[in-house]
Amino acid sequence: MKQIKYLVMTFAAVCLTVGLTSCEKEVEKIVEKPVEKIVEKEKIVEKEVEVPVPQDNNWSRYQSIVTNDVLSQKKHDKVILLVAFGSTWQQAFNAFDETKAAYKEKFPDYDVFLSYSSAICINRAAAGENAADGAEIRNYYAPPFWLNAFADKDVQYGEIVVQSLQVIPGEEYTRVINYIKDFANNANGDLDDTYLANVTLKLGVPLLQDAEADVNLVAKELNALYSNKAAEGVVAFMGHGNPDSYDTYKANIRYTELETALQTYSKNYFVGTVDMMGNFKTHVYQRMQKAGISSGKVYLHPLMSIDGDHGHNDMGGDDDDNWKDGVGFTPNEEGEVEDTSWKNYFQHLGFECNDETVMHYGLLELPTIRQVWMNHTQDAIDGEPLDYYHSKNPE
Repeated sequence: MKQIKYLVMTFAAVCLTVGLTSCEKEVEKIVEKPVEKIVEKEKIVEKEVEVPVPQDNNWSRYQSIVTNDVLSQKKHDKVILLVAFGSTWQQAFNAFDETKAAYKEKFPDYDVFLSYSSAICINRAAAGENAADGAEIRNYYAPPFWLNAFADKDVQYGEIVVQSLQVIPGEEYTRVINYIKDFANNANGDLDDTYLANVTLKLGVPLLQDAEADVNLVAKELNALYSNKAAEGVVAFMGHGNPDSYDTYKANIRYTELETALQTYSKNYFVGTVDMMGNFKTHVYQRMQKAGISSGKVYLHPLMSIDGDHGHNDMGGDDDDNWKDGVGFTPNEEGEVEDTSWKNYFQHLGFECNDETVMHYGLLELPTIRQVWMNHTQDAIDGEPLDYYHSKNPE
C-alpha cells in the first residue's frame, strides 16, 4: 500500500514538474512578442531623433533678418553692396544714408545696400553706444550676411557689385576681397553651386586705389574745396592708416603721395594719420617746421569716409592728458604724443587751432569726393567680371 502511495505521489510530482515547465515555455512565448515590439518602437524613435532641427543662434537670426530685408526691397536683378568700416556716430549714419540715396539715383537699375566690415562698430551701433549724444540705435550687418542673402533661392541676383568705401587699398580692403572670395567659393557649403557658377561678380576699388589717377583727382577736388583755407593757414588732413605690421600692400604710401599732390597747389597742405608709423601729428609738425611754418591757423579735416570717433575725439576732441605745464609733451617710442587731440596739440605749439578751425566733414559728405568712389563703381560695372578660376581650381 505504501508503495502504491509512493508511486502515486511520484507520478503527481512528475506531472506537476512537466506542467510548470510547460507553463514557463508559454510565458516565454507570451513575453517574447512584447519584447520584439519594444525593440521595433525604439528603432522608430531613433529615426525621429535623426531628423535635422533648425538652428536657432545669432548667426541664423541675423541671416534671416538680412535675407528678409533684401526680399522686401528687391526691385531689380542687379545689386550694389557698399562696404564701409563702420561707425557709431549719428553724423556717420546720416552720411551712409546720403551715400545710399546718391547711389540709387546714380545707378537706378540696381538695388543698393550697405554693410559694415568692423564687428566692433556693428556691435556698438546696435548697442547704441552714442545714444546719449543723440545717435540712433542702428543695426548694420557684415558683408557675408548680405552676400548670402543675394544668393538665397528666393532672391538670386544676376549681378552683384561690391563697392569698397575704404580710402586706401590696405588691411580693410583685403578683408572685402576675402569676403567675396569666400562667397564665390561657397566656403560654408550652404549655397547653390550652380547659381554661384553663373552669377556675375564685380568689385569697386577704394578711393585712392591708383597712385596717379586717383591721388591726383582727389588732390584736385580737395584743393577746389579748401584752397581758400590753405590761403589763410595750414590745412591738415587726418587719415587712419594701417599700423606698420598691418600695412597690407604697403598702402600707407597713398597718404604721402596725396600730400605731395596737394602741395603742388599749396605748401600749406599736409596729410597725417592715426596709425601710420612715421606719419603721426608730431611728424606733420616736423614737416611744417621744415617748410618754415611756425605760427598761424591750422585747419583740421578727417581724411576718412566718415567723421566718426577718430574725427570727433582723436582729431577735434578735448583730450589733453599728455600735456603737462612746465614739461610739455612726452612722446612714446614711436614719436607720437598719445592722449592729446590734434586740436590741443597744435594749440599748445602756439597755433590758432580750435573748434572753429576743425572741419567735421567725412569724405562721403563731400559730393565731389564721393563721386570718385562712384567712378570706381561705374568702372567695375563696365569692366570684366571677377575671375575666380584659380581660387576655385588651385594648381
